[in-house]
Parts: sequence; C-alpha cells; structure tokens
Amino acid sequence: MNNLPIILALLPFVFFVFFLLIYKTSLLKASLITFLLYVLLAIFYWGIIPGFLLISFGKGFFVAFDILIIIFGAIFFLEILKDLKVINNISYYLEHLSHDYRVQIIVIAWLFEAFLEGTAGFGTPAAIAVPLLIGLGLTPIRALIVGLLGNSTAGVFGAAGTPITVGYAGLNVASVPYISSLLNIAGIIVPIFMLWAITLGRENRKKEFLDALPFAIWSGFVFIIPSILFAKFWPEFPSILGSVVGIILVLITTKLHIFVPKENLSLKNEKDLTSTMSPFRSFLPYIILVLCLIIGKIFLGKTGITLNLGFKHVFNLFNPGFAFLVAGFIVAAIWKSKKTVLVDSIKVGFTEAIGPFFVIVSMLAMVQVMINSGQNSSGLPSAIVIIAHFFETSLLPFFSPFIGAFGGFITGSVTVSNILFGNLFYTAATPLGLNPQTILSLGVVGAAAGNMIALADILTAEAVVRVKNQELDILRGVFIPCMVYLIIVGLIGMLLFGK
Repeated sequence: MNNLPIILALLPFVFFVFFLLIYKTSLLKASLITFLLYVLLAIFYWGIIPGFLLISFGKGFFVAFDILIIIFGAIFFLEILKDLKVINNISYYLEHLSHDYRVQIIVIAWLFEAFLEGTAGFGTPAAIAVPLLIGLGLTPIRALIVGLLGNSTAGVFGAAGTPITVGYAGLNVASVPYISSLLNIAGIIVPIFMLWAITLGRENRKKEFLDALPFAIWSGFVFIIPSILFAKFWPEFPSILGSVVGIILVLITTKLHIFVPKENLSLKNEKDLTSTMSPFRSFLPYIILVLCLIIGKIFLGKTGITLNLGFKHVFNLFNPGFAFLVAGFIVAAIWKSKKTVLVDSIKVGFTEAIGPFFVIVSMLAMVQVMINSGQNSSGLPSAIVIIAHFFETSLLPFFSPFIGAFGGFITGSVTVSNILFGNLFYTAATPLGLNPQTILSLGVVGAAAGNMIALADILTAEAVVRVKNQELDILRGVFIPCMVYLIIVGLIGMLLFGK
C-alpha cells in the first residue's frame, strides 16, 4: 500500500505544530507557512487544475472577510465601552451580587465570561475577566487558571454563533447548534472545577468547597439549560441570552439566599468600591447590542448579496459585526463621546482585527485547497478525503472532541479549529454511517473545551496582567479539567451512536 499520499496530506499539519510549538513562531507565520506548503503540494503532487486553485483562494478570502467584520465590530464596541468605563461599572455590580468570594468569582468567570464570549469571543473573555478576578483577591496564576476555565463552554456559540455559521461554512449544519447545546451539558462541571481551584490551599478547604458546591452546580444549570432552549430557535444567541438569563436567575436566588454559602468569605480586605453610573446605564450598551442582533436577525437574517466570481458566495447582510458597529455608534451618541474616541476605536479595531483575519484567510484557503485538490490531473483523491480515510474508525465519536480540542489548543479559536477539521469530520463520518452533524457537534464542543488550554489565549491573558513564562503552571491547572470535560463529551458521543 502506498503511504505517500497520507504522509504528504498530513505533512503540512506536522509543520504547523512544529513551527507553532517547537520553533515558537507566531500563529500567523505558522498559518501562512502551512498554507504555502499545501499550495505547493496541490500544484506539484496533486496536479490541481489552476482554476480550482483560484477558486480556493477566493472562497477563503470572502468567508474570512465576513469574520473580519465581526472581529472589527466587536473590538470597536469594546473600545467604546472601555472609554466609558462601562466594563468597570458592570464588574462593580456583579461583585456586589454577594460579598462571598466564591459567588463573586463564579459569577464573573462563568456567567460574565460566557456573555463576553457570546458577544465578542476571540480571546476577549479571559483578557477582561482575569484582571477582575485578581481584584477580588486571587493570585495572578490562580486568576489565569480560573479565567481560562470559564473561556470554554460558551465558545460553542461565541461571537454570535461564528464557530458554527462560519467555521462550518459550506457544510450541512441545520441541527448542529441544537445537538451542540445538548452536548454542552458537560459544561456544568466547569463552575465546580472553578470552585475547586479557588479553594485550593485554603485552611478550611473542604468546608469552603462543600458550602459553595450547590451554588456552583446551580450556576452551571442556569446557563446551560436556557442555552439549549435558545439554540433551538436562535443559534446565534445561546451564549449571549443564556448568560443573561443565568445572571438574572442567580441574582434572584442570591438575594433570596438560595444555593449560596451560609457564611460570606472574602479573600481580601473590603475596599470602598464605587460606581460612576446606575445599573441600568451600565448594562444599557449590552441591551442595545442584543436588540441590534435580534432586530438584524429578524429583518436581515435571510437577506444576502450573491457574488458569482467563478464560484458562488452569499454575502449575508445579517453579520453580527454590523450589529456591534451600530450599537457602538448608538452608545457613543448617547454618552456624547468625542469624535477622537470613535476614530481611535476604529483604528484599534482595524489594527487588532487584521492579524486574525490573515490567520483565518490562510486557514480557510488551505482547507479549500485540500477540498479542491481532488480536481486534478493526477487521478488522486483530494487531500481531505485521504486524511478522512485515516480517521475512519468506529471510535470517531469519542475522538472527535479531542481532535476539536487539539485545534483549539494550537489555534486559540473554536472557529479556526472548525475550519481546520470540519470537512474532515464530515467526510470521515459518512462512510461509517454516522450522522455527520452529530460528529460536527462533538468537534465544536471539543474545540470549545480546548479553549481552556489554548496557547494564544494563555499568552494574551498573561500579557494583560503582566505575567511572563508561567505557561506550564497555568497548563497544569487547566489540563485535568479539560481532559475530564473531553472524556465526558466523548463518552456521550459513543452512547449517542450506541457504541
């Protein structure tokens, strides 16, 4: 049997891992090198028809352009909020839900991060939440671990559903959002792991853990269950609206002293924290954003501009990035922000978005080259088909979350992980008689879990809190929770297929 095709099909991935983890180059450089290698292989080994190579470039660019709008809009919106001190005020009110450090930390690291992931994504949640956790009294390393744990489950529907709608673009994903939301039930363990991490080393660790365990379990349910309901009808909003409902329910039960620890404990001496605006005004920008998203979905959800450039691409007018931009301008007008703030926010948005755009366009174009390499003069199957055959095993439902998590680990993005492995999952599942949409769901849930150990997110969060060279200590703190999460999802996958 000739093993050269499978070796060459996998070789660029080996180079990708080498350059990223061993040579420690940037994600952008590793992506460009991998893309270039696949182009060269497609030309000189597969003998791809030149027209299909150009189609691959075009499809990769236009789908990545959709993501560019989302990232740009999300960063622009966050920059406006930073200038207005909105995030600081929101954190003030979230902290004052309770005077107990366990309740405060879980609310911020689990529910608030879920909301940030749903609205912005792309590493934003941990970067914003970790400084808040340090302010509550956690050490920087402990805060980083807890912040990364929270940057997981909500990632399935991050950035208004981008991982599924864009990451699996071109695939049949009709039931993927709902199946993924059901698999997300495994995320209920995350607040428990958070509680385990923040009580570690405490003098009365066992008592502090057990007293707050009902609240941790309740926090998991109040986010996961609403998310399942929203995924059935609005696949863009489970993380956004699920976290909103979760925060409201936690607010009610906490005020009624239900599920909360009997004794309030603090990690620090109480400071005289102050707010600069009312609760309604603090949360108003996000209310405006959610309304923009809902209105856009209702009126523009099925409206698009069809482009025929040798291939077909539909530019959907409902792009969450436009909702971010509109909401940002409305908020700036209400607060009467200076024009310089808007200009600076636009500059920061473009500067921060351009790097991820080139990473995503490289990955998307590479995947398209892999798919279209079957249109060739050599008679070889496409690279994606060759690799898929390698994964054609009855254990695919168990391994799919781990493959997705590997993508999240090396790229720091659920969306990019889905771009890398979506076609592979779909192609491998069909000959095995497995429902491809269920396999895709297992993959995206695994990729979200892999966000816990994502190198890019770790480095970003470290930079925010001025911590250096602590990656191994942080990985030790999140590795076991990530593996437990993936094993649970994998076992659920095996049960779904009766394996």
